[in-house]
Parts: sequence; structure tokens; C-alpha cells
Amino acid sequence: MGIKWRNRASPVVVPVLALLVVTGCVSTPDTPAEPDAGPSTSAARPPARVCAKPAAGPGKAPSGAVTVDPGKVGDLAAKTKKSPAGTTFWLRPGKHRLDPDRHAQVVPKKGNTYLGAPGAVLDGRKKNQYAFGGGARDVTIRHLTVQRFVAPHDEGVVNHDSADGWVIEHARIQRNSGAGLMAGARQRVRASCLRDNGQYGMNAYKGDGPLTDLVVTGNEITGNNTGDWERKRKGCGCTGGIKFWAVDGADVRGNWVHDNRGTGLWADTNNNDFRIEDNVLEANDGAALIYETSYNAVIRKNTIRRNNWVEGRRYADRDDPFPLATVYLSESGGEPRVKARTDKIEVSRNLLENNWNGITLWENADRFCNSPANTSSGDCTLLVDKTDRCSRPGIAERPLYADCRWKTQRVSIHDNRFVLDKSVLKCDVKCDRMAVLANYGTYPKWSPYKGERVAEAITRKQHNRWRDNAYVGPWKFVAHDPSRVLDFGQWQGAPYEQDAGSTFEPRDGE
Repeated sequence: MGIKWRNRASPVVVPVLALLVVTGCVSTPDTPAEPDAGPSTSAARPPARVCAKPAAGPGKAPSGAVTVDPGKVGDLAAKTKKSPAGTTFWLRPGKHRLDPDRHAQVVPKKGNTYLGAPGAVLDGRKKNQYAFGGGARDVTIRHLTVQRFVAPHDEGVVNHDSADGWVIEHARIQRNSGAGLMAGARQRVRASCLRDNGQYGMNAYKGDGPLTDLVVTGNEITGNNTGDWERKRKGCGCTGGIKFWAVDGADVRGNWVHDNRGTGLWADTNNNDFRIEDNVLEANDGAALIYETSYNAVIRKNTIRRNNWVEGRRYADRDDPFPLATVYLSESGGEPRVKARTDKIEVSRNLLENNWNGITLWENADRFCNSPANTSSGDCTLLVDKTDRCSRPGIAERPLYADCRWKTQRVSIHDNRFVLDKSVLKCDVKCDRMAVLANYGTYPKWSPYKGERVAEAITRKQHNRWRDNAYVGPWKFVAHDPSRVLDFGQWQGAPYEQDAGSTFEPRDGE
């Protein structure tokens, strides 16, 4: 973050179930899209308040479960080691502790279940790095508080090794360093509290990939990035309430993502096939949502309010012209050749209220596969198998000219309601923008994308379209580059012809 607009790209760090189906909390991949219902006018959705009052666990051990005593240091790890795969463990009320060695952890076996009684806490005492690790699949953790572990930067406390098929339900994962939770394929995270963790609430990254079929529903994700890592490692792109890396298929529904330092939800580098629906995203210091160098998503029926006040004001105060957005689609678009439940990015039926700026569609002309300006170092698009193919002379011709770029294309923004009252934000300028733009390409010397080629493409040729939205307040619009600030009539008129069928209602006195 903080890169001047001509070279702007969000930086990247490249590292390191059945129950939900039965209860009806998971949609199937072929869930049909709902018909348009006009611009969203509904009141803000009730948030998932699970941190203050999580559901209580069982008051006594289930039949056949192994009971774990909080009075015995290391009892949980020792009994896990002695018991066969598929064992259920019931943790009595009280604080459970591991051995004091910093690498001490619970290493589950396949199919193990860990149930917390009311008041059961697994406490790392700021000594242990990890709570649950290892590669065992299909592990379940319910009704348990996990806190005060000190995972290193870019590592996680629960499911440290990103094993597949874990279920995290009615848990509180809080006040840890690093990521509170890592993700594996087929992971379900439901009705849990991920709060006040040092780097991420959850880091969805799997080094040996792929990370597929991730479900995150009904959780409260708040106060994360207590370590303020974007300041410690300027522009690291290594924080978020949740950060998703190369996830293929994710449903993110009904969560309350609020008051995180930095971005609320951040999907970064070759993610695909996301459904982000029915969430409340509010009061995050930075963007509510960043979808970056990724593909094919539905962003629908979310309540998005009071986001980006801290980072947006920081940009305005230093006179940076970039329209830093609350919903930021950066080098991301629909791509029919990448298999998903949709072949576009659809942003519809959302309520955006009193955020610092609205939606920005952006492409960095200098950022493409094999470019030194690509902050996703070593990564290529999903359309090119070898990075070194994206070089002269081939990159200047079809198909590589198109396929070596992550393109912001096929984005449909419709039937949303955008409300802005500058007196609430206490801002005069640069908090009122909706934008589609790129920079002037300059780098590297062999780039085939120099000049205004990308700015012209994202603005007029890549099927990015606003329509049938409702605007309340003094909105302005930016097209092509940061210098072109338009009123609503100019935005709707030639050559941009955006927001057909939309309405615009300035507030009294504006």
C-alpha cells in the first residue's frame, strides 16, 4: 500500500463437514443465482454477534469421549497421542495448558473431535507457538476457546499445517500472534469468533495446494492485525480479517467482519469462484473487501458501512489522487476459461453506506506475469503454464498479449444502493469516488502495455459496466485515470456511458 498511482499494486507475501451440510448452512456449488430485485433498500442486516456470547458446549462428556483435565499440564496432547484416530475428547471447564516448550502442540489423528465444556480454554500462556498442528484430515474443534499462542509471522495457531477437511464451529480463537486459524481444503468455519489476533483472523493459504471448497459462515471476525504489520513491513500485503491466497471455490456468507486494522476480507492472487454474500462489513480501517489478481466472483446482498476511514483519510491527507476504495477490484475479472459457478464478477444488491469512497476497478499497466512490477512474485495468471513464456517477443502477440495479464474485465455492478453523507465522515474531498481506471504504462522497457493501452481497455473495451444503481449523496466518478473526475451526467454520457437506468439524488445543499 502507499505506492504512487502510476505503479499502484497491492503487495503480496508468498509464504509459508458434513455437519454444515446436514444443518443446511452450506450451499451447493450449483446453487442458482437469485433474480435481480432492484437496488437494495433494505435496512442493515443483523450482524453475527458470536464473540460476546458463543453457544455453550456440552456440560458433560458425550458417551465414549475421553475426558481431559485442566489441572494436568499437557494432558490434552498426551491423551491425543495415546488414543486412536476418530476419538472424541471432552475438555472440562477451566484453563488447559500444554507443556512449556514453545513447540509443544496437540497433533490430532484423522477424524478426532475436540469438544469444550462451558468455560473450557486452551491457553498458550504466550509460551507455546501452536495449538493444533499436523496433517491429519477431518478434525473437528467445537465450543473451545484457544488463546494467547505466539505463532511466528505468516504462521497460524489452529490447523497450523493447513490440513484438509477440518470443521471449526462455535469456537473462540483470540489474542494470538500470527494467524489465529489456517485453512485447508474442504474446511468449514462456522459460528466462531476470530478476534484480536496479531496478523490474521484466518489465513487461507496452502503451500502444497490446491485449497478448494472453503466455507466461512456465520462468524464474527474483528480486531485482527493487532501487530499492525503493514506499518512494520511497509506495503507487505500480509494482513486482513481473513486473507485468501489461491483458493478455488469459497462461500463466505453471513459473517460480521468489523473493526479490523486494515482490510476486512482480502482475496489475493489466483483466487477463483467466490460467493461473498449476506455479510456485514463495517468499520474496518481499510477496505471492506479487496479482490486482487483473481477470477470469477459473486459479491451480493452485503451491508458495507463506515469502512476505509483510516486508510482513506491517510491517502487524502498526503494528497495522493488514487481513489482508494471500500470495495477494490484490482486486476480481477470474469474469465470463462477458468471453471467456476460464474464467468464474471457480479456486484449486486449491496448496501454501501458512509464508506470512504465506493467501488474502484483498477489495473496496473506495469503489473503482469513475469514483470518486475508484479508484486505477486513468481506467480503467473491461470491462463499461462510457465512464467517465462511471458517475455519478448511472444508476449507482444496473441494469445500471450491477453493471457499474461490479470485483467479487470466482465465486471457487472448493478442494483446496489450507495449512500454518502460527508458530514458523517467529516471529509471535504476524495471520499466520494466511484472509479474505473489504470495508470500510464512505463515499465519494464520490454513491456507491450506502455502508454494508455490498459487505461483504454479497462475503461471502454473490457465489458466493465455499472447499471441500475441508486446513488444518494454527492458522488463523483473517475474514469480512465485519476485526473478525469466526472459528475453523474458526464459518467452516463459518451464516451463512458455508465450507470444506465441508475438514479442520482444529491442531498439537500449539495
